[in-house]
Amino acid sequence: MTELFQVDGLRARPATEQGATPADDILRGLSLTVDAGEIHAIMGPNGSGKSTLGSTLLGSPEYEVTGGSVHFRGDDVTDWPTEERAKAGMFLAFQYPQEIPGVSVIQFLRQALSARKGIDLSVLELRLATMDWMTRLGMDSSFVDRYLNEGFSGGEKKRNEILQMAVLEPELAILDETDSGLDIDALRIVAQGIREVRAERPGMGVVLITHYQRLLDELQPDHVHILVDGRIVRSGGMELAEQLERDGYEAFKATADA
Repeated sequence: MTELFQVDGLRARPATEQGATPADDILRGLSLTVDAGEIHAIMGPNGSGKSTLGSTLLGSPEYEVTGGSVHFRGDDVTDWPTEERAKAGMFLAFQYPQEIPGVSVIQFLRQALSARKGIDLSVLELRLATMDWMTRLGMDSSFVDRYLNEGFSGGEKKRNEILQMAVLEPELAILDETDSGLDIDALRIVAQGIREVRAERPGMGVVLITHYQRLLDELQPDHVHILVDGRIVRSGGMELAEQLERDGYEAFKATADA
């Protein structure tokens, strides 16, 4: 296996906090290694640091890294801005995608593809290139003419994130609660889209951040990690997710406190 992504002892807290101390860190020494082609699931209770992790890994200015490092494809990207990480092949699907009135989906994809790969397709060329993916994701052909996320249902927002992932072809995809707010039919469409992207790009690594086992049942991750109080306290396979579904987080919280 080729190491794709490594997080070592990562500590982070909100960048806006004045006079903050290590006790204010949300991530508290988190370590994670993802090899090419692997799916890693990160599960944890509310307030454990899951969304902070996703934002910090993509260099969000809302969070300050106070310790540790992030390496991607052999490069130390800890201090890289978000746009440089994205250009290098890191991708984040947001839990709550932002609405951007006045910017259509196709315009957004065109600009993002140009920034990511230096490919300047016309709107018509890109429309033709995305039609197959829209069909796979259950999207109407007129979808790309709508303003980005404006008036989208929860399922449409999440499918749009997967469409972006398919078009931009990242090396690492971090999916922050992609299953949040989806009914079972929408979840299966999104999961099928993720599987099809991986089938075309088998070397792409995936980090799934989620509360629930249902997406894991669809995607069968290689590794499952339990995140409590800003640290990974247990790692395993699908049996760990099944234990969590059965017993809840209390036993893992005790491990974190020990």
